[in-house]
Amino acid sequence: MSDEVQKAQAAQPGGDTIFGKIVRKEIPADIIYEDDSCLAFRDVNPQAPVHFLVIPKKGIPQLSKCEDDDAGLLGRMMLVAKKCAEKEGIAENGFRVVINDGRDGAQSVYHLHLHVMGKRQMAWPPG
Repeated sequence: MSDEVQKAQAAQPGGDTIFGKIVRKEIPADIIYEDDSCLAFRDVNPQAPVHFLVIPKKGIPQLSKCEDDDAGLLGRMMLVAKKCAEKEGIAENGFRVVINDGRDGAQSVYHLHLHVMGKRQMAWPPG
């Protein structure tokens, strides 16, 4: 079992998260993009040569907890992922976007986030 899966098995939804602290600038992050609704920053434990996260500033714990009202924000997150992929030089050859949801999905931080990875050939199947 990988370290990330072990973290996900121990993680509990609810409360403040490291991503909330990054949004509030209470802890540092290597931020590559920010607007009124989203933040993108490099992953501290990259799984590819380019690996960044896109998070909403709104504290949505996981994709399965989203409501219809979140549709615009979810679309915005995907567009931010595309924009940052272009900026990071991975859009031309392709990249992978991953959302981990809940314990079985290996979600270790309960603040919705997109993993965007590129600059290497991704394997299939991913799980």
